[in-house]
Amino acid sequence: MRDYDEVTAFLGEWGRFQRLVFFLLSASIVPNGFTGLSIVFLAGTPEHRCAVPRGANLSGEWRNASIPLEVRGGRAAPSRCRRYRLAALANFSALGLRPGADVDLAALEQERCLDGWEYSRDVYRSSIVSEWNLVCDDDWKGPFSTSLFFVGVLFGSFISGQLSDKFGRKNVLFVTMGMQTGFSFVQVFCTSWEMFSVLFVLVGMGQISNYVAAFVLGTEILGKSIRILFCTLGVCIFYAFGYMLLPLFAYFLRDWRTLLLALTLPGLLCIPLWWVIPESPRWLISQGRFQEAEAIIRKAAKMNGITAPDVILDPIELQDLNSQKQQAYTILDLVKTQNIRTITIMSVILWMIISVGYFGLSLDTPNLHGDIYVNCFLSAVTEVPAYIISWLLLRHFPRRYSMAAALFLGGCVLLFVQLVPAHIRVLSILLVMIGKFGITSAFSMVYVYTAELYPTVVRNMGVGASSMASRLGSILSPYFVYLGAYDRFLPYILMGSLTVLSGILTLFLPESYGMPLPDTTEQMLTVKGLKYRPAPNSTRVSREEEGNPGILKSTSF
Repeated sequence: MRDYDEVTAFLGEWGRFQRLVFFLLSASIVPNGFTGLSIVFLAGTPEHRCAVPRGANLSGEWRNASIPLEVRGGRAAPSRCRRYRLAALANFSALGLRPGADVDLAALEQERCLDGWEYSRDVYRSSIVSEWNLVCDDDWKGPFSTSLFFVGVLFGSFISGQLSDKFGRKNVLFVTMGMQTGFSFVQVFCTSWEMFSVLFVLVGMGQISNYVAAFVLGTEILGKSIRILFCTLGVCIFYAFGYMLLPLFAYFLRDWRTLLLALTLPGLLCIPLWWVIPESPRWLISQGRFQEAEAIIRKAAKMNGITAPDVILDPIELQDLNSQKQQAYTILDLVKTQNIRTITIMSVILWMIISVGYFGLSLDTPNLHGDIYVNCFLSAVTEVPAYIISWLLLRHFPRRYSMAAALFLGGCVLLFVQLVPAHIRVLSILLVMIGKFGITSAFSMVYVYTAELYPTVVRNMGVGASSMASRLGSILSPYFVYLGAYDRFLPYILMGSLTVLSGILTLFLPESYGMPLPDTTEQMLTVKGLKYRPAPNSTRVSREEEGNPGILKSTSF
């Protein structure tokens, strides 16, 4: 009985058809790069201070002194959320008293910004923060909007796989791209923060769903050698390219509605791809739609200039284990034995911490010294070498040490940020970018490493549970950035410490490089230091596995 890869081997690995699918699916990921982190600019917080109404009976001198000073970043700056009580200032102004000389300002009573705020327009012409006054007592709403987006991503992660299994990879890909584009367009016309946030949840659901659908579609259409390149470099590099476009759009479009509209319109360019990107023949075969699958394969052969055999798909030959009764596995099997339970707990912690670090640093770029647009662009550019390095490490070096090295690099440099003198701002930015490089590399590698640790029977569930932990980490990440309002270095200290601890944790995971992929829980590699007696048949591997030293060389991703 031949599998799908053997049936379609005559197509070759890198013909015109495969190149077209590779680049078009990768290109469909580009909007995800700027949609996922657009909140950096949409919810940017400009400098602000309490508004003093024009009708207040204050002299120019008292109007200038109406805002108390507070220490911020080591220097005195006007308060963002307090002002001196205007009634008292009006009395002093009417009596001809002078602030500072005749009246001790430190002894004056203060009040909240009862008349709203004045916002600087130096960086942002407008944002959702300035439009709906998401500052001071309402400053939690900005990071909450970001968390709600990632809540949508979490929900989308749950349903996208089931939807694509039922309705097809291509259908889900284009419907969810339309969902992301459509709800983003509606956001442009939002009249309240609540409306914006609810729509942002739906945008998040669409964003992750089309990402997963494109990822699965590519892995199922492409051959095994190109599949690895698509999963590790194609998708990631094009995502980073979309991320690079974000600060360029934002630099020229300083109004949040105009920016969001500009970020939404590229989604319309994906519409013509419906007539070019095919459905997954693997999925069609699994649904018993053999004629449609064979038509796609014959079209691919024609595009590649190859003569297809007279019979490509034999329905009897393609009947696989789906028709046989197999043992059912559930999420509880991830904690059934001591070894798999330990690996599951360690993987969940690892994914959550890495996600907090990645999204925390990405969302923190507005708080770095220097130009926000340049810093965001540097953060995006840093991801390209990180993905390339991680790909090379996965091909040539042990997983455990590669992951640990990346995490130690990312965590340690973040801890060093607090030691940089205030006047050497370039060095602090450099350290943050190196930290982003290390954590991004680890994020790229953890997918492959986790998949290699779990046995075939529960591999999807294991990676899925870890991915869910990653979504929870992304939901928490805006609040790590939010802590910077209380202490500028606190986010770096927390993220750096957690990343170093995760690097230490990685060293206790088993090494999977060069090892055959386990099929059953008994064949799993054991955690370092864990006393675990394997079953007698745990050393048995199939003949296919003996020539399959890890997921990067496997026939299924």
